[in-house]
Amino acid sequence: MNTLFAYSLSPSSALGSLGLLLALGFALLGFLLSLGGGLSGDVRLAEGGRRSAWAVFLFTTLAVLVLEVATVRNDFSLRYVADHSTTLTPLWVKLVTLWSALAGSVLFWAWVLSLYTFLLSLVARNDVLRPWVMATMLFNLLFFLGINLTAVNPFTAMPLPPSQGAGPNPLLQNNAMMAVHPVLMYLGYVGLSVPFAYAVAALASGRLGESWLVQTRRWTLLSWMFLSAALVAGAFWSYEVLGWGGYWAWDPVENAAFFPWLFTTAYLHSLQIQERRRMLKAWNVWLIIAAYCSTLLGTFLTRSGVVESVHSFAAGPSGPLFLVFFGVSTLGGVILASWRLSSLRDPRRIEGVLSRESAFLAGNLVFVAFALMVIGGTLFPILVGVLTGAQSSVGAPFYDFFAIPLGLLLLALMGLGPLLPWNRQAKVWPALRWPLAAFLASLVLIWALGVHHLGPALTVGLAGFNLAGLIQLTSQAARQRGGIAALPGLVRSYPRRYGAYLAHLGLVIVALGLAFSGSYQRQQTATISRGQTAQLLGTPVRFLGLSQRQDPQRQSVVAHLVAGGEAMNPAIRVYGNAPTDPVATPEVYFRPVVDRYLTLLAYSGQGNWVTVRLIKTPLVSWIWVGTLILLLGTGTTLISGKARELSSQAASHLAREGA
Repeated sequence: MNTLFAYSLSPSSALGSLGLLLALGFALLGFLLSLGGGLSGDVRLAEGGRRSAWAVFLFTTLAVLVLEVATVRNDFSLRYVADHSTTLTPLWVKLVTLWSALAGSVLFWAWVLSLYTFLLSLVARNDVLRPWVMATMLFNLLFFLGINLTAVNPFTAMPLPPSQGAGPNPLLQNNAMMAVHPVLMYLGYVGLSVPFAYAVAALASGRLGESWLVQTRRWTLLSWMFLSAALVAGAFWSYEVLGWGGYWAWDPVENAAFFPWLFTTAYLHSLQIQERRRMLKAWNVWLIIAAYCSTLLGTFLTRSGVVESVHSFAAGPSGPLFLVFFGVSTLGGVILASWRLSSLRDPRRIEGVLSRESAFLAGNLVFVAFALMVIGGTLFPILVGVLTGAQSSVGAPFYDFFAIPLGLLLLALMGLGPLLPWNRQAKVWPALRWPLAAFLASLVLIWALGVHHLGPALTVGLAGFNLAGLIQLTSQAARQRGGIAALPGLVRSYPRRYGAYLAHLGLVIVALGLAFSGSYQRQQTATISRGQTAQLLGTPVRFLGLSQRQDPQRQSVVAHLVAGGEAMNPAIRVYGNAPTDPVATPEVYFRPVVDRYLTLLAYSGQGNWVTVRLIKTPLVSWIWVGTLILLLGTGTTLISGKARELSSQAASHLAREGA
């Protein structure tokens, strides 16, 4: 029974649904007021729409709190709690149950969107764009709140509440990263609604200058930072939990998180061209539309049941609704951009082939090509199934075929761009000679050390090129200010520039980790009797015995081994809600050069033997460390003072700075 007509069955159902209903009502009111304010220029209507966002956030927060309290208190009168929690579930798992299944995840999406809308209502510049921005954000909220009240209501009541719930998916309670990765993903996904709303506002109002770019740069960068952290946090979760020793499998749901990252990365780079050279106006609009709409496409893929993945939600009635909303948002953006196309023509053209804007534009094209190839590979099996009814799949070889060369090309352009001048056909050899020398030296050295896979060898060479370029640019600027002692002052004066350098350094480290861990991973499996030692990949592995541990929500069988002199204790866990679905929990020995990864595959009931798999993966830890450096650099760019924030009056100053 729908909770809209079953309030008497459950106080939690009644209060939660009431919160959503009030939030939906104020979202509709705010949308109409903001739209009216944008169309008429009436300040009172626009102000009413802005303040409505406060009520939307308040009542959406109420709904979230009701669901969280119901979960913690084991209120199985809510079907969502009964289906996804138990009395034995640990507290931290109960708290993250909010986003562990379909209905709750949509509610969490709506709450994050209401949070962004609320923050925008407080900090958005009071100009002609604001009512249109608020109208767009509230329109998005209408959709998410609407399906939460109808198709996927987490407050659906249970007429006869069970005494015990079914419990969460075992994989979602086996690692604390479940509390981190989804939150980061939502913050990144939903955050892209802000620049999209500003793009819609600029197109609707005809204010197509740089003002909307100025107001969204930090929002976009923050969303990109969350997306980057989410992708790597998800990879780390996969690495630590799934037991296969990898971190990225080109899974459809992984790909769905990758689409918007690629489009947003392209946008952040082409944004600089419009800021400094007044070019690529239309291109930037198309990119931000693509970035946000790709999040809706990814949401459809993960919540419709059209793809099978360990990461996806079960099929539900929301799938077609998400597809319709994706179509409406995409079509609306395309119509608006096409309508204003004549006003988006650039007053200038890129003239220098060897210029920074040319390198950035080339990188943009590669990012977009990369995104389109990933989208094509992800959607191809779905389209084949719809058209023919046949099952098909696109495996890792397809993605690796284009991802490796495109990734190397991006790494080269990333190092080249900052070394080139803006829009000048100047002599570039003085700027390139030392980085090119570093490229050749790194390539020769790594080849001599025995790395003969072309991909990793070229990655090392390009890493040397990037590193030499960053050192050259930084040392030149420091010398102009009196020497290396001036470096802290330079970073304080230009945090955006040096934050970007630091982020690029992080990406170089990540690229090295990806190249070597993907090409040089080795594994070996063996059955070892108790007290015996086996040689696995040149490492002595001794089996000491088994132990069992009984927790309220699970039973664990732990193998005690010594691998290379280090104690390692992989386990197999069985959860009460899935007794026939054991979960392998590997033990990972993290090291800067090579990780040692041990998984328990099987064991005897008497503890006489175990079958284990040892995996050695070089430089995989560099992915995690490089990401931390990337996030630190991105955060540095976000702390730039308002004096450094680009505006139409400051454009000439920043153009000189960039030159």
